[in-house]
Amino acid sequence: MLYYLFTWLDKMYDFPGAGVFNYISFRAAMAILVSLIISLILGKRIIKYLLKKQVGETVRDLGLDGQKEKEGTPTMGGLMILAAIIIPTLLFARLENVYVILMLITTVWLGAIGFIDDYIKVFKKDKAGLHGKFKVMGQIGLGIIVGCTLYFNDSVKVRERVGEKSKKMLDISNSPDKTNDGCIEIGFPEFSKTETQSLKTTVPFVKNNEFDYSNLLGFLGDSKGKWAWLIFIPIVIFIITAVSNGANVTDGIDGLAAGSSAIIGVVLGILAYVSGNTIFADYLNIMYIPDTGELVIFMGAFVGACIGFLWYNTFPAQVFMGDTGSLALGGIIAAFAIAIRKEMLIPIFCGVFLIENLSVILQVSVFKYRKKKYGIDFAKANRLFLMSPLHHHYQKKGFHESKIVARFWIVGIMLGVLAIATLKLR
Repeated sequence: MLYYLFTWLDKMYDFPGAGVFNYISFRAAMAILVSLIISLILGKRIIKYLLKKQVGETVRDLGLDGQKEKEGTPTMGGLMILAAIIIPTLLFARLENVYVILMLITTVWLGAIGFIDDYIKVFKKDKAGLHGKFKVMGQIGLGIIVGCTLYFNDSVKVRERVGEKSKKMLDISNSPDKTNDGCIEIGFPEFSKTETQSLKTTVPFVKNNEFDYSNLLGFLGDSKGKWAWLIFIPIVIFIITAVSNGANVTDGIDGLAAGSSAIIGVVLGILAYVSGNTIFADYLNIMYIPDTGELVIFMGAFVGACIGFLWYNTFPAQVFMGDTGSLALGGIIAAFAIAIRKEMLIPIFCGVFLIENLSVILQVSVFKYRKKKYGIDFAKANRLFLMSPLHHHYQKKGFHESKIVARFWIVGIMLGVLAIATLKLR
């Protein structure tokens, strides 16, 4: 909204400084700042309200150190995360942008599902919360919305590279790095002026790093593009469900999910910026996706919201995000990655979520196998992990949760750097 106001002031009255709102970098910085402020101010009030209403976490006794002390800590703090994402996005982003609209729908959709789950747990005193099948149905519904939008919407297009780069001599005679003749030759990207709908995505570590989902239906011949949605939409549903549940599983100790999400958000913001900029897209030899640069504002708000939430969520936590926050965070990350055609990088920059998810799957699978083959007593005595998800395994081993969180963050940063490096590692 402020974007439109200051753009109008700049156009009509040449208002001093109003033109700065045309820059994505400025609006992204403002989104981060406003998101942080909202988190800090709103967070304190939400915690006070939740304490007054006795909206506290019910903790099962898992035999972990410091676990019972968390009893009664306010939950549903994900509300402050949602507010800190949505409000700055509405203020600074271009709201006619299809990608921004899609991300706002994702935020509200999964936030609502998580809120219903938390409401049932807290106010209805039902520890089971929303039945798992309804959560999955909600995630599938969002996957269909995201998949159909990215496949059928006319505004979702890419520009193909055509021909060689055009060259231009740039005078740098006054530069300390000048060449002998005082000029350097620079290249300008040659992308098609026409935008086309495409199901191409980025494949990491591959030189010609673009893959078209429609190729999976190559046996259909020329009509493969017409039916590619049969492949694309189920893949979108799977990714959104997996990453959303991964964030939910990771939200088990103070600060882990929020901090990991903030790290992932920074990576996605960088990927969105270079994908939506012709110069960077050409230099990095990656797909140029018009209008995705606007997603940097949304992701700025996302990162600010996660960091602002950490103010109250770091050990010892004053509030938990609950499913209201964790389901939304995972869904946002998944939908965002798909929108900028970087979903194949998810196993790398979402490595913490992936490991946490796999630890649960492996724990259950190995336990069932050993129970069937050797009996229940053997299975209980020989679990793969002391406890799952993985962060609880390390708690059982005696590590303090602050150390576990810090080390998971470090792993997340390393994976994030690797994900960015894949732009050139081919």
